[in-house]
Amino acid sequence: MASQYVLYRPEVETLLEDEQQIIDDIIASMTRLSGRTHEKYGHQVRVSHGKSHGLAVGELTVADNLPEHLAQSLFANGGATYPIIARLANVPGEIVSDAVNTQRGFAFKILGVEGEKIAGHEGQTTQDFVLDTGSYFPMADAKAFLMQHRMIEHAPQIPTVVKEAVSAVSRVTNEALNKLGADSAKLDFFGDSRIHPLAEAYFSQAPLRYGNYIAKLAVTPVSAKQKELAEKNVEVDSYNDSNALRTATVGYLRENDAEFDVQIQLCTDLEKMPVENANIDWKQEDSPYLTVARIRLPKQEAYSEARQKYVEALSFSPAHSLAAFRPLGSIMRVRLQAYPTMSRIRREGNHEPMAEPVSINEVPA
Repeated sequence: MASQYVLYRPEVETLLEDEQQIIDDIIASMTRLSGRTHEKYGHQVRVSHGKSHGLAVGELTVADNLPEHLAQSLFANGGATYPIIARLANVPGEIVSDAVNTQRGFAFKILGVEGEKIAGHEGQTTQDFVLDTGSYFPMADAKAFLMQHRMIEHAPQIPTVVKEAVSAVSRVTNEALNKLGADSAKLDFFGDSRIHPLAEAYFSQAPLRYGNYIAKLAVTPVSAKQKELAEKNVEVDSYNDSNALRTATVGYLRENDAEFDVQIQLCTDLEKMPVENANIDWKQEDSPYLTVARIRLPKQEAYSEARQKYVEALSFSPAHSLAAFRPLGSIMRVRLQAYPTMSRIRREGNHEPMAEPVSINEVPA
């Protein structure tokens, strides 16, 4: 019954005291870190999701006959098909060996989307969703995120070999904690499993408006071959195979199609499923993820030389959004300002175009 789902209203968001100053401080910290990576690599690098595993084109098809609580905005058009551009990447803003094992991201851009956009995205026809492994965010809000970012900024530069060791220890510790039923979220950033990127599930982690409701969004792999990939980790030789995850991603898409369900988890209780604390996992027993669409990525060359250049000029941002899917909560309000600012700095610094794509034909083969 739709009555069990919390209706969206502006009052579900509550700003932190001095929130704008906190966001300004986060962006300033990100800008300084961007300068550090520019000095290290000789060009501007994304401050998050710095290393790509592949760029794929495909289609998103909305499921037919969705009930009202799922048939919201573009997902109200049962059977409608939209072209999409999808990027798989590591989460950190560094280009490091895959031996440094981190969380991973899946961002997708839907093209040809009509409807009212949020401020700053007016006149565009794209809708982006930026997702990561892990169903909730490591920090609760903007204040906690600023503290974490300052720790990263002021920490000494750590050699890759040390990061590899931290990654390995974190991964083993996570496995032990998980067997005990303990929460190992704080170690996940450097201890995520090496499941094949196309066999992972990815989550918005923080909530968004979902038309009349409030939700989180996920994409989950559905093809049999992708599920088989999840049965064993990608092998990474810490000395010789720094791009193992990219090799695995590109190799799979060269020979196989990939399919993901797009799923929505609707908020049923603002106490159990808060908007402002992104560190709270929304339990599926309170509200399961429900499928609203299917993503299909046909086999293709997902990291050709031309695509490598093209992906660096793209911006995947929560700020590229319909008003009906406006990101919600403290962490998302940071992203709404930080992503466009850092994207502009990166693309201007690399002399790359700022325009959003309007046709899938713009993506090179």
